[in-house]
Amino acid sequence: MRTRTNHRKLPRTAAADRASRDRTREKLLAAAGQVFAERGFYAATVREICLRAGANVAAVNYHFGDKLNLYTEVLRRFARTLDVEPLIADRGAPPEDLLRRIIRMRLRGVFGSEHPDMGFRLMLHEWTQPTPAMNRVVAETLRPLYDRFREIVGAILGLPRDHETTRLCVHSIMGQAIHYVHGRPILARLWPELKMTPDQVDRIADHIADFSLAYLRTFASGRPGAASAAKGRTRP
Repeated sequence: MRTRTNHRKLPRTAAADRASRDRTREKLLAAAGQVFAERGFYAATVREICLRAGANVAAVNYHFGDKLNLYTEVLRRFARTLDVEPLIADRGAPPEDLLRRIIRMRLRGVFGSEHPDMGFRLMLHEWTQPTPAMNRVVAETLRPLYDRFREIVGAILGLPRDHETTRLCVHSIMGQAIHYVHGRPILARLWPELKMTPDQVDRIADHIADFSLAYLRTFASGRPGAASAAKGRTRP
């Protein structure tokens, strides 16, 4: 006697439903990163994002609420690829070591990502056509990192984090790292032999750290010229 096989679908478990939703969300974020980097926030459309993600056009509203929230999450993810939160939270390591490690992790986070130019293109659109999302990302993600970085540099200098000299040094260090990220189109023409391999990225990071620490240590040691520089104003 032949046994009948029951082909009815088994009910999906809550875990399976959640996994499916998570996969769709990740696909939307990946597709949105590409589209926003190519077109900017204002020219990008939810329809194109969903088409690339292979998702229903209503999926953006379901997972993120609207296009702006989706864009904000893309920017947050770019900021988080810098992968320096554990270092920022480290209160026990010497500030010189933290400075070196933060610079290295920042550059590794950008050039070690699957699409290292995506962040540059996202920021290029943000510079030319600012969106409300940037204020949220700065407040939530970048501001805490910036404040802690000022504390680290201030500790090396022997100055408060809000001192003008501390801020100037922080921005000088940041500028050196940003140069290799946002200056890539120009660097490719000025220095075509430069290839951002993992070893090269680490050498650049160490150079930035060595170059910066040389001044910070000289200032802190009180050598001639340091005293007059220390008279900078403190800004809130």
